[in-house]
Amino acid sequence: MSNFVSVASDNGVAVVTIDNPPVNALSFHVRKPLYEALAALRDDPAAKAIVIACAGRTFVAGADITEFGKPLEQPELRAIIALLETIAKPTVAAIHGTALGGGLELALGCHFRVTDHGAKLGLPEVKLGLLPGGGGTVRLPRLVGAAKALGMIVSGTPISASEAKTASLVDSVFDGDLLAQTVRFASEMASRGEAFVPVRDRNNRLAETDLAAFDAQAADLARKARGLEAPLACAEAVRNAITLPFDAALAAERQLFLKLVSGDQSRAQRHLFFAEREAAKIPGKDVQKRKIARVGIIGAGTMGGGIAMAFANGGFPVTLLETSAEPLQRGLATIEKNYAVSVSRGSLTEEAKQKRLGLFKASTDYADLADCDLIVEAVFEDMAVKKEVFGKVDGVARPGAILATNTSYLDVNEIAASTSRPRDMLGLHFFSPANIMKLLEIVRAEKTAPDALATVTDLARRIGKVPVVVGVCHGFVGNRMLAARGAENEFLLLEGAAPSEVDKAFTDFGWPMGPFQMGDLAGLDISWRNRKARGLTAAIADTLCEQGRFGQKTGRGWYRYDSGAREPVADPDVEALIRTKAADLGIAQRNIGPDEILERTLYPLVNEGAKILEEGIAARASDIDVVWVNGYGFPIGKGGPMFWAGLQGAAKIVERLEYWHRQTGRPVFEPAPALRRFAVTGSWESVPNG
Repeated sequence: MSNFVSVASDNGVAVVTIDNPPVNALSFHVRKPLYEALAALRDDPAAKAIVIACAGRTFVAGADITEFGKPLEQPELRAIIALLETIAKPTVAAIHGTALGGGLELALGCHFRVTDHGAKLGLPEVKLGLLPGGGGTVRLPRLVGAAKALGMIVSGTPISASEAKTASLVDSVFDGDLLAQTVRFASEMASRGEAFVPVRDRNNRLAETDLAAFDAQAADLARKARGLEAPLACAEAVRNAITLPFDAALAAERQLFLKLVSGDQSRAQRHLFFAEREAAKIPGKDVQKRKIARVGIIGAGTMGGGIAMAFANGGFPVTLLETSAEPLQRGLATIEKNYAVSVSRGSLTEEAKQKRLGLFKASTDYADLADCDLIVEAVFEDMAVKKEVFGKVDGVARPGAILATNTSYLDVNEIAASTSRPRDMLGLHFFSPANIMKLLEIVRAEKTAPDALATVTDLARRIGKVPVVVGVCHGFVGNRMLAARGAENEFLLLEGAAPSEVDKAFTDFGWPMGPFQMGDLAGLDISWRNRKARGLTAAIADTLCEQGRFGQKTGRGWYRYDSGAREPVADPDVEALIRTKAADLGIAQRNIGPDEILERTLYPLVNEGAKILEEGIAARASDIDVVWVNGYGFPIGKGGPMFWAGLQGAAKIVERLEYWHRQTGRPVFEPAPALRRFAVTGSWESVPNG
């Protein structure tokens, strides 16, 4: 048929094989010959059944995302599925690897679906700000029921073959040769001589739906959507499958899809999809990577323990080192407790927990790091302490071992210079809790070897992290921009905004929490210690820390946390302190609205990102977006600060920054040359990088 679709016959069963590596995406060059093959087989009396299979490592893993938002060349997926449903002879999808998005929708057009044990099936379009556009919201509920379909479509999370079999999504899960078993299955179905019912006409599961319970489930999911449009549209589409005739529900799904695909939120989420993949592309990525068989972690505290768990979760043996037995045992106990919580929640089996714990080797002797291929230091954020640690590591680490510091701010070049092997040295800035948070800033020092950088970038993905390579500066990308975002926080309070008003402006924008809630969660003492180390002060925050108000861990910070609760309660004492400090400084207080709050915090954030891009600290504007979405909670539906700046209009941001610069004279508001250039060209690619 073509280079991408072939047809073979196996004892009268036609096997249609899609071969479009790497993931068999349903691009136009696949859809056209696939449609033609199915049309020919429908009318071919020699074909008693049809199997759709895929070459390579996976079934169809989705549509071609690069085609989204563009005029779609015919035939489109919906036409292929409609054609499938006109075929009277049995049609079977043979699924291995993943059947995702358009791949699962294609399979739903078949009479039967069979898999091997390792298959995963799902409709993840919501993660791109979309809903399934090929009938997934209308057909899936007819097989698995409306409630199960709603959960799958709104979460976008694939399910296993066994779960799919239990839910009646697949008809059989085979051992051994999947294609041979599928051909045998198709032949048996054909021998029955029955008329097989297309999924579109199977209404029994829908008739069982408790609509009130469904609406309650949808309402609960809507509350968790945090301003995202796609989850709400998914729920609406599945409800249409229950309440409307099939063709009407299918047409409504299409209208919802077209509305989403042309909207800013889906554009933002598709931008992030490609941005994460671009972020992993670094110079030297094709060099020979070093072998990483065992990882050493120095420090068993909160960060060290979390980093150790991240590597153990990825299947790596870990040597966990501490200065003495007591903190070591305390760290191991915390790790075991964290795994036990996962078991209690059902996200981890007891067997998996024991297997992961078995990967840990505890030690108080630096000599035990000699067999480690990567050694990560996670001790106190102090330059002298870190240099002392690496002095000891230098004496025991094997030649070629990669040395990494988990620092949030410190100069990795200075740390590397204190070792005899600066080419093996880099920064790995994990985010807390390190076993959960996805972002990993990989800090490239001046002398870091390309193969070391490529090795840890690849390794990060293997342990489920989103890697972004950044350069050396104070705070790297994330924390440097965080400082710019927070530069006006105290001024906003002194001029009249309450902490709760600032936080509400942020959560209404789409952040999971505002800066003052975040400060209480992280611990105010951390930033206090950092300020003191740099000779900086913050009138209100410093006073809170001097009063022992460190946030949630002390029950008091910017807010009160009564009886150990995590829900913040506005504290009159803090509000009185703010008024006193304002009076002492001669600042007249006034009402400050949410627009001003966002301008004075988010516009400096973008401005600092522009400086970082121009300095070459980040290779691409999209890398900055990946950092801020995955590490700091920037709303996914806005695509990250640099993408959002384009939606806002860079000229507007420059104009407002200039206004606030005139009003305050503070440097944080002075528009960067890179931002001005972006305002003229409309492209971050026009900004000189480094």
